[in-house]
Amino acid sequence: MSTATSASAPDFEPRTAAILEQLHAGGQLKRLQTIEGPMDATVRLRGYGEVACFCSNNYLGLANHPEVVEAGIEGLRKYGGGTASVRFICGTFECHEELEARIAGFTGLPAAYTFTSCWNANEAVFPTLGDPGDLILSDELNHASIIDGIRLAASIKKGLHKGVYRHGDGDDLRAKLAAARANPEVTGTIWVVTDGVFSMEGDIADLPAIRAICDEFGALLVVDDSHGTGVMGKTGRGTHEHWNLPATRIDCLTSTLGKALGGAAGGYVAGSKAMIELLIQRGRPTLFSNALPATVACSANKAIEILEREPQRVARLRENVATARKGIVEAGFEVLDSPTAICPIIVHDTAKAIAMSKRLLELGVFVIGFGYPVVPEGHARLRVQISAAHGPEHLEALISSLRQLRREFAD
Repeated sequence: MSTATSASAPDFEPRTAAILEQLHAGGQLKRLQTIEGPMDATVRLRGYGEVACFCSNNYLGLANHPEVVEAGIEGLRKYGGGTASVRFICGTFECHEELEARIAGFTGLPAAYTFTSCWNANEAVFPTLGDPGDLILSDELNHASIIDGIRLAASIKKGLHKGVYRHGDGDDLRAKLAAARANPEVTGTIWVVTDGVFSMEGDIADLPAIRAICDEFGALLVVDDSHGTGVMGKTGRGTHEHWNLPATRIDCLTSTLGKALGGAAGGYVAGSKAMIELLIQRGRPTLFSNALPATVACSANKAIEILEREPQRVARLRENVATARKGIVEAGFEVLDSPTAICPIIVHDTAKAIAMSKRLLELGVFVIGFGYPVVPEGHARLRVQISAAHGPEHLEALISSLRQLRREFAD
C-alpha cells in the first residue's frame, strides 16, 4: 500500500501547495532571475536586458577577469572535465596542491585544504575536530552553514555541547565561557566560532576582543571569513588584517573561493598542519564527495595571484563602498554603518523589500530584497553589494534609482 495516500501520513502535494500559496499571497515568493552572460559590473538578465549588478559577491571584479577565465580553460585542457574521485582515492591533482599552498601563504597559516564549498568546509570542521566533552559557542548571527555544522556535530557526537552568545556581545561571551569552565560536563576543548563579516548585517566581528576573551578561558577561535576575504584589510587578507591581528592568532579559518576569489565555487579550511591532516583523514565531506573541479582550482589560484599583485583592487573597492554609502544616505535611506562591501538598506517589511527590488530591476539596477526567514520579521532589507568592478556610471545608476525608489515608496 502506498504511504502517499495513507490517511495516517501527511499528503505532501497539498501541504506543499499550501506553503507556496502562502508565500505568494504574502509577497514573499522568491523568483529565480536568469543571467544570460558572464558575471560582471553589469549582467544581461533575462526579461530585463543589461542591468547594473549590485547583488553579487564578486567583490574584486575577478569573476570575469580574462586571466581567471583563461586559467580555468587551461585547467580544463590540462586536467579534463572532472576529478571523478574523492581526494584520498585518486582525486588529488597537482592543481589542488598548488592552490592549497597558495591559500596557506595568502592566509598566513601553516596549511590549508579545499572543499567544494565553504558550506562543505564548515560542515566538516566541528563534526571532525570536535569530541564529546567539548563545547562550541557560536555568535547568534553566524551563517547557516556554521549553525548546521554545529548541529550535525552535536547529533553524531553525543556529549558534545553547543551554545549561543549574543551577537557581538563580549560580556555575554565571557559569561558563557565562565559558566562552561565551571561546568563539570565540559571536559574537553572549548571552541568559539564567529563570522568575520556578517552577511546580512554587513558588520564585522571584533576579533582582537574575542581573541582576548578566548585566551582568558583557554578557548580556540574559529572564524568564517567568507565575506571578508578579498575585502577587508589593506591587502584583502580578511577581517583579521583589518584589525591588525596576526593570522596565527586564529586557530581555524574557513572561507570561500566563490566570492571575491574568482566567484566560481569552492571553500577551504586553514589552520595548523595537524588540524588539516585530521580533516584529510576523517572529514566526511571530503572523504565521500568529489574533489574541487580542477578548472575551479586553477581559476581560484589565478584570482589569488591577481589579488596579491594588485592590492589596488581592494583600495578601489573601499572607495566605491564609501561613495555608495554616502549616496544611499543622501537618497533618503537608512544603511547599516560598516566598512564592508555589504550595504543593507533596512525597509522592515518583507513584501515591501521584494516590491522595491522588483522596481529597481525595472529601473535597470539588480538588488535583492531579503526578508523572513533569511532575516527576522520586521528587519527586511535591500542588500546592496559593491564591487571593485563598478565604475562611476554604475554607482550613479544605483543612487539615482534609489532616489526614484524613495519618491515612489515614501511612507
